[in-house]
Amino acid sequence: MPRDTAPPRTGNSETETLRGFLDYLRTSVAAKVDSCPEPQVRTAQVPSGTNLLGLLNHLTFVERAMFLGDQVTDWQATFQAAPADSVADVVARYRKTVARANAVVDRCTDLGAPVPRQRPGRPAPSIRWALAHMIEETGRHAGQADILRELIDGTTGR
Repeated sequence: MPRDTAPPRTGNSETETLRGFLDYLRTSVAAKVDSCPEPQVRTAQVPSGTNLLGLLNHLTFVERAMFLGDQVTDWQATFQAAPADSVADVVARYRKTVARANAVVDRCTDLGAPVPRQRPGRPAPSIRWALAHMIEETGRHAGQADILRELIDGTTGR
């Protein structure tokens, strides 16, 4: 029987709801990677070459670009973790990035305000849009991670 975690009970505000669901997805995708053995965690299970460790590495870059203002010049390259990076390294980097991103969101009192990041020549999206986009992005990759993990060792659930 698959083990599963129910969707979160969040507060009533829009911010609490958006953050609650985003954090729920973040936790789910990190857990899929965190307990996966080497070398399967970085082995492509599908023709596109997608692997679990690469998905989490990519999500780290997306979080950093969205909330911290990092610029990424080669998004495709973010889907591969460096050979020297262990599972623990990638998971820790992701969790640290999520904490930094949450600190940015926590400082914003107006969801309509732009994400406070520096990107010359490109207007920043609103905090609301950034949270909704990160729910979509993380949810998409969490679904991929579910399938990849099940292919590796039969583990299912969130």
